[in-house]
Amino acid sequence: MYGFIVNKTAGSGKGHTTWKQIERALETKKEPYLMSFTETSRDAVRRTNELLESGVKAVVVVGGDGTVSEAAEALVHTSIPLGIIPAGFGNDIARSVGIPGNVSQALDRVFAGNPKKIDVLQLGDRYCLTVAGIGFDGEVAKTVNEASFKKWLNVLKLGRLVYAASVFRVLTSFKPVDVTLTIDGSKQQFSDVWLTAVANAPNYGGNIRICPAAVNDDGRLDICVLHSTHKWPLLRQLPNIFTGKHSANEHISFLKGKKILVEADVPLLVQSDGEVVGETPVEVQTAAEALLVL
Repeated sequence: MYGFIVNKTAGSGKGHTTWKQIERALETKKEPYLMSFTETSRDAVRRTNELLESGVKAVVVVGGDGTVSEAAEALVHTSIPLGIIPAGFGNDIARSVGIPGNVSQALDRVFAGNPKKIDVLQLGDRYCLTVAGIGFDGEVAKTVNEASFKKWLNVLKLGRLVYAASVFRVLTSFKPVDVTLTIDGSKQQFSDVWLTAVANAPNYGGNIRICPAAVNDDGRLDICVLHSTHKWPLLRQLPNIFTGKHSANEHISFLKGKKILVEADVPLLVQSDGEVVGETPVEVQTAAEALLVL
């Protein structure tokens, strides 16, 4: 029996319409299932644990990255796989594991039942799947989640504009700081850092390929540090950063490691999978082969 967790409001209501399509397919196949709707933040963690107690053979999330990430937290280090039917705006987690955006194709992949082990990011007692963004990224995530205009843009199905508007808002106020990275015990210092991205997957933020070489099954994390006294050199790099065509230069550094401690002159917000999860100092490490994904 499959267990489904559905975020009806994901993607400005796409979660609801997607579930209706899935429901019809399940009835046609006469496939037994349990289903729970999420109602509040962090609800998917609780719903997943309830489904696990019910003895489901897989937990399938219908929603966006936030809901998927919460469900995955409850499935880490278990034998129950995660299925994903993407229904959000970014759908970066689904994209990073090769799940198609087409509902029927994504559902067929679930029914095929071929789970794969992937690594996850571990930040203290939290687990995340794509990228931990520290500094500028954290401020953008906070601004997105607190934006008074977010609800109305979602109603108008213009939710993607929330992220772009928040980026430009944060650009006007964010100040770069000095950052120390301790990577597998070795310290490196960077001045005037805007963003430190620690990645288990190449893409986040709606397919921004911040660490294009990152993969989620090599037991290592990819790190991208954006550093510059002024914002303009980085702004000129944005088209390449968005498409993953950026390379190491005087303002962009790439590194790799298994355990990364990020410290800064002042506390910096940390986001992962689109949610603010804390502030620096923060230790990020890889939990190798910790999650099964269909």
